[in-house]
Amino acid sequence: MQDFAFLVTPGNAPGAAIAGIFGLLIGSFLNVVIHRIPKMMQRESDNYVASESGLPLPHTDRYNLMLPRSACPTCKHAISGIENIPVISYLALGGKCKQCRTPISARYPVVELFTALVSAALVWHFGAGITGLATLVFAWLLIAMSGIDADTQLLPDDLTYPLLWIGLLLNINATFVPLGDAVIGAAAGYLCLWSVYWVFKLLTGKEGMGYGDFKLLAALGAWLGWQMLPMIILLSSLVGALVGVSLIVFGKRGRENPIPFGPYLAAAGLLALVAGDALTRMYLKWLT
Repeated sequence: MQDFAFLVTPGNAPGAAIAGIFGLLIGSFLNVVIHRIPKMMQRESDNYVASESGLPLPHTDRYNLMLPRSACPTCKHAISGIENIPVISYLALGGKCKQCRTPISARYPVVELFTALVSAALVWHFGAGITGLATLVFAWLLIAMSGIDADTQLLPDDLTYPLLWIGLLLNINATFVPLGDAVIGAAAGYLCLWSVYWVFKLLTGKEGMGYGDFKLLAALGAWLGWQMLPMIILLSSLVGALVGVSLIVFGKRGRENPIPFGPYLAAAGLLALVAGDALTRMYLKWLT
């Protein structure tokens, strides 16, 4: 247990509290990102196909992360500022639309609370300097990608590529690992899952994972270095296997239904960021 003593050592309490409050607001925005980016991608694809076929564009209205205003999908009631306060508004409304009383998904406050807790924990551990702020960006992008992958089994390039490049740029000054380790981590992360994908496809004729998973592991390697890749793969595979088997056993998902791997990679990446060295020492100690 001494390996994990740093996790409970008092850190930057005021900074952590501020990060937690700010994390609630960011979590609210991440809900928008999770909901809208797949729709934006689909609209862009529809317009491209129509344009190539010489047909009228099916989507001509503005649709991005800011516009149009958030509204109830059932009655189109525009959500006011007072109805959009993270967690509090959900509780005050009883988890239902103010106008039509359609239930609101509990995922919205869950994402907000989770983002707040993770943000507070990271600033508590890393401080409120450049390193601590960088870890917040790391976590927020992973939360957004996990939500999108869980919904659509997509990991958008608009999120995976920025995560990768930010990691490499931060490590120019060895913020987390030396730049050489980061570059090798990015390349090895991509090639590792790329190789698994093609071996599996050649043996079974099926696709075991998507290209987004390769890019996400490459991004994690760019942040944490190649040394953390075995731990990330091991943790994500174990958790993914346990969840997958549980879903099949309890009838929540059939064997033929694919399970998104992105959330497990993201969770393993966060664990490796905070406790990777301690976990590696424990693993090596267990082996010996």
